[in-house]
Amino acid sequence: MANISIRNVHKSYGALEVLKPFSLEITEGEFIVLVGPSGCGKSTMLKILAGLEPASGGQIFLGEREVTDLAPGDRDIAMVFQNYALYPHLTVRQNIGFGLKMRGMPAAEVEKRVDDVARTLEVEKYLDRRPKDLSGGQRQRVALGRAIVRQPQAFLMDEPLSNLDAKLRVHMRAEIGALHQRIGVTTVYVTHDQIEAMTMADRVVIMRDGVIQQIADPDTLFQRPDNLFVAGFIGSPGMNFLSADVERDGGRTWLDVFGNRIEVEEARLAGASAVIAGLRPEHLTLGAGPASFTVRPSLVESLGSEKYVYFDGGPHTLAREDGEEDKSKGLIARLSHTGHMPEHDEIQLSFDPADLYLFDAKTEKALR
Repeated sequence: MANISIRNVHKSYGALEVLKPFSLEITEGEFIVLVGPSGCGKSTMLKILAGLEPASGGQIFLGEREVTDLAPGDRDIAMVFQNYALYPHLTVRQNIGFGLKMRGMPAAEVEKRVDDVARTLEVEKYLDRRPKDLSGGQRQRVALGRAIVRQPQAFLMDEPLSNLDAKLRVHMRAEIGALHQRIGVTTVYVTHDQIEAMTMADRVVIMRDGVIQQIADPDTLFQRPDNLFVAGFIGSPGMNFLSADVERDGGRTWLDVFGNRIEVEEARLAGASAVIAGLRPEHLTLGAGPASFTVRPSLVESLGSEKYVYFDGGPHTLAREDGEEDKSKGLIARLSHTGHMPEHDEIQLSFDPADLYLFDAKTEKALR
């Protein structure tokens, strides 16, 4: 395995710049996930890494070797695609060993490597089957096996789980994570699913419109987002946002959040004249608390162990990045152990002011 160094790589199609200068240092054995909405540039970056797309500028190093202009076959990188890309007329054994055979490796060595990989992925009993006789999860394992058998310096994975059903995606997430722990190969994984990113990555790279928004481990992203976009993107359901009126008087500063007058240190606002307050749905609780308010739910979704309660946040509610406002027309509380909760009846919710996230309304940057 090897480290990967991406230095100011960018990509343009004519006047359209789809990937702005992108720099990232990936250490040996690290599992990096690129995540963001459609069109953010994550797949473009992966294709440039693979050599499937030329960069408009910048450099890429694999270990000490520059690979910026090398063909895909000369980079010693293996890629796992979204659609598996298996040869339908070949058996599982032949699919896994195809690349080694094309490189002229002796048949005995090919067979040994294929058998080793098949045991690792638990597909030994499928070696004589063809792809049409396999389930989606089994096909994905074979696609992984074809990459692993090459023993490359790095893996690239382009949304490999998106064609699987929800239950199988959860299972394969765990399998890929366990596989990475066993073989330890440097991996760059692309997804639009923030849950995949948070559960699998050593570090996550969040992108938007071709620009890196934040690079951090999952816990840091959740607890200390750099800006409004990251805060709204990470978390399920996403963070609630409200315009918070700022009141300054006699050297003291207050914010009005859900009708609660909350004092904050002026230094935390860094001189911001307009503030957006963020509150995660799980930080709202039922009943009285340090800061309370009354709402009338417009929709209650029961998930068994918890409920999603949608309610109108009033004139200060901001539109959410993930489009939830179209459904809820307001905010969301994620409540546990509430019992029956009829819609449209008034309830009291509360939160701890210490759980508030604050952002500058003009720059959208986090106010620490």
